[in-house]
Amino acid sequence: MSTIPESVAKVRARIREAAQASGRDPQDVHLLAVSKTKPAGVLREVFACGQRDFGENYLQEALAKQAELADLELTWHFIGPIQSNKTRAIAEHFAWVHSVDRLKIAQRLSEQRPAQLPLLNICLQVNVSGEASKSGCTPAELAELAGAVAELPNLRLRGLMAIPEPTDDPAVQRAAFARLRALKDGLALDLDTLSMGMSHDLEAAIAEGATWVRIGTALFGTRDYGQPSR
Repeated sequence: MSTIPESVAKVRARIREAAQASGRDPQDVHLLAVSKTKPAGVLREVFACGQRDFGENYLQEALAKQAELADLELTWHFIGPIQSNKTRAIAEHFAWVHSVDRLKIAQRLSEQRPAQLPLLNICLQVNVSGEASKSGCTPAELAELAGAVAELPNLRLRGLMAIPEPTDDPAVQRAAFARLRALKDGLALDLDTLSMGMSHDLEAAIAEGATWVRIGTALFGTRDYGQPSR
């Protein structure tokens, strides 16, 4: 079993090599450590390796870690499905939200973002594979949603996020990520972010323009989904 420093080094090497193979600057691809179900002590180990951005799916679990790790300079990203009753805490405790898929949630985040905090960075989640089980707006809904979210105060619309249907076929992986890139490029908005790619497909995502890759298993190993705190 790899140690945390070894795992972080391997993931960073994969990102660097994938960027270089695509003719991209590795500095333009950012690592988001997906730390759901992992204890705060493990996050401290990853922090010690130079990692500052952490993504969480479950609000109560994330808030507990934030309290325990308050002595560290971390940037917290919320990447899970968002229920209306969770928007206030998300607006108050996160710098990024990658999983906005409807206007009502964006409006609540904007209204509930504390005035003393910077604008909340937002990515719109798009269901590029059309899976019934997946969150995300449809590609057909995207332009109207993006235009409305871009007008909200207290938010900064940065780009798009997707979790395509899992596959081991690199060509199919790339096609899904290319769809998200094309959707971003088709919006008449100044967007700089594509949040796409995970442990099994980060190379394909980077080849198609990912700026954030959301990596959990390759950093932390398999997860215990016993009873995650929501």
